[in-house]
Amino acid sequence: MLDIKTHQKINNKYCGIPIELKEGYSKVKLMTINEMVLDETGLIHGGFIFSLADYAAMLAINHPFVVLGGASVKFLRPVKKGEELLAEAFLENIEKKKSVVNVKIQRKEELVFNGEFYCYVPNKHVLDGA
Repeated sequence: MLDIKTHQKINNKYCGIPIELKEGYSKVKLMTINEMVLDETGLIHGGFIFSLADYAAMLAINHPFVVLGGASVKFLRPVKKGEELLAEAFLENIEKKKSVVNVKIQRKEELVFNGEFYCYVPNKHVLDGA
């Protein structure tokens, strides 16, 4: 069983299912489904791919208060309905409350997405006191 401390209520159907988790690393699997399709060709909307990457980055930090501050990403290949994606996130750098996480997403052996995610861990939940 994985000790997931963040994003407790996330919808795994759309954001992926964690399959491996250790300090500074996560692996998340996502099966693309009809609800993610944007046209008659079966093309998957990039927002779902980004969401998978974001979730993998958050899990690599695995802190209850972690939030995304920014990202620099590249969509390298189109993804179609019915394809399984595997995201791997690697914590690269920690500077005070800011962490940089590299995320790659593959379809089988083919790289379809990569990016750097800038994650922050505030002292309290971002909505605490809002």
